[in-house]
Amino acid sequence: MIGVEALLARRRSVRAFTGAPVPRETVAAILRAARQAPSGANLQPGRFHVLTGAPLAGLVGQLQQALAEGAPIDKDYSYFPQPMAPYLKARQRAAGYALYQALGIERRDTEGRRAQFDRNYAFFGAPVGIVVTIDRDMGAGCFMDLGMALMALLLAAEDRGLGATGIGALANYGRLVHRHLALPEDELVVCGIALGVTDAAAPVNGFRTERAPLDDYARFAGFED
Repeated sequence: MIGVEALLARRRSVRAFTGAPVPRETVAAILRAARQAPSGANLQPGRFHVLTGAPLAGLVGQLQQALAEGAPIDKDYSYFPQPMAPYLKARQRAAGYALYQALGIERRDTEGRRAQFDRNYAFFGAPVGIVVTIDRDMGAGCFMDLGMALMALLLAAEDRGLGATGIGALANYGRLVHRHLALPEDELVVCGIALGVTDAAAPVNGFRTERAPLDDYARFAGFED
């Protein structure tokens, strides 16, 4: 195992996988590590529905059918702010353009960009797909707690030599996912996670997003220079 700062620096969103299977016990260990994340009043919000093989293929098939039929987005919450502030929109566009450039997709190639985005709904071909849910009556702060658990999950996967990426787009068809998995009514689909062995040769996995400089997001007071 390596230090947490090195893990954070090394981790990236993986969007191409070798297809090698991931043992159940490995995923279970990752989820146990994720549950070590702190949460207010120790509520431990969030559930993880782990799919592989035929169950994962069945969900992907349902999502692909919805896309092919032009089904409208059917979600329970907005992942991004509405409206999105200009400086956030600029970050979003920069990340998107860099991703498509890594894949050789031109800015005006709307079909190519759409095809790449739609890979979200195939869990990017990962052998393991995780559907993350939360109780509908949880407060907004519980989403923050769930986010800490998700970060712990991603770091635990990285520490075990696996690649992963969050899939916020899954919430766009959250109700479809909810129906397909026959989830309890009180569960809300938050996002997905693709998990597997990283395909190191895939150009998309060489893509890295930039991080804002410290002065953009941190303010210090009372420290001696």
